[in-house]
Amino acid sequence: MGSSPVATAAASAAVVSLAVANRVLYKLALVPLKAYPFFLAQLTTFGYVAVYFSVLYARYRAGVVTRDMLALPKHRFVAIGLLEALGVASGMSAGAMLPGPAIPILSQSFLVWQLIFSALLLGRMYSVRQIIGCLLVTSGVIFAVASGANKGEFLSEVQLIWPALMISSSAFQAGASILKEAVFIDGAKRLQGKRPDIFVVNSFGSAFQALFVFVLLPFLSNMRGIKFAELPGYLNGGAECFLNVGESPIDCGGAPFLPLLFIVVNMAFNISLLNLVKMSSALVASLTATLAVPISIYILSLPLPYIPHGAELSRSFIIGAVVLLMGLILYNLPQSSSKQSKAD
Repeated sequence: MGSSPVATAAASAAVVSLAVANRVLYKLALVPLKAYPFFLAQLTTFGYVAVYFSVLYARYRAGVVTRDMLALPKHRFVAIGLLEALGVASGMSAGAMLPGPAIPILSQSFLVWQLIFSALLLGRMYSVRQIIGCLLVTSGVIFAVASGANKGEFLSEVQLIWPALMISSSAFQAGASILKEAVFIDGAKRLQGKRPDIFVVNSFGSAFQALFVFVLLPFLSNMRGIKFAELPGYLNGGAECFLNVGESPIDCGGAPFLPLLFIVVNMAFNISLLNLVKMSSALVASLTATLAVPISIYILSLPLPYIPHGAELSRSFIIGAVVLLMGLILYNLPQSSSKQSKAD
């Protein structure tokens, strides 16, 4: 039995609101912890593990999660954890250095990577319309990044490594999402047609993600010039800055409120998106989340608490944002049932 239009509309409004808040708070959380992005990545990841396993335990006690689901092979979860660890760490490292409006734009390269990986790993076929949509998304990202090619433009003062790192972060996360889909497909075969519970996938994926974020911390921090011997001091400094105690050499104003608010809103967004998928479809959820892109770009260009200077959007950046949004809409347009069945 489907949900009522009013309930679906309310859920959609919640997704859009939380998606915008999630994108804005992502940048704001990195303001006090700009020097400690890997500390925030570790904190966020362990928060996911605690919440997801708590929900998983409750669903197991309720009989929703079975022993067979928990016994699924773990090798794909290891790969998912590695990719998500690289995605979170590289994304937060780049996000700390990029202007706020650039983050939601560059993150939309996720769709392009997802199409490539699903075609390569799952053998999935896509329509001409979807491919054109992805090309528009790619063009929009290129336009946005090219806005820093000339002096005085939007990204002119940002080194190319940071936009490239944000796009790489989207690639890692897209790869993880395709592997999660592969887990559901393989799990349905092993469980006689019943797909694994989503919290089984999220819990074990997050557990390995936390492990790899911790293991890769020396390598990732070395990319920012932090030597292995300096790691304990770095983590201690991150904890002091997060708690806003002690005498930190940098301004940690906004902590711990902003980072904690981001973590809470990020979890609420993921839960609300999952709820909308259950109430309607993945298509509706995808289109709804897409609405947050231009809204968050506009908000992040304004003067905000702890980012009082704001950001002036260049013409090429605005053109890139419009082209990207057109590509997202074209990609997500519904297709006829006959074509849908062929694609499936």
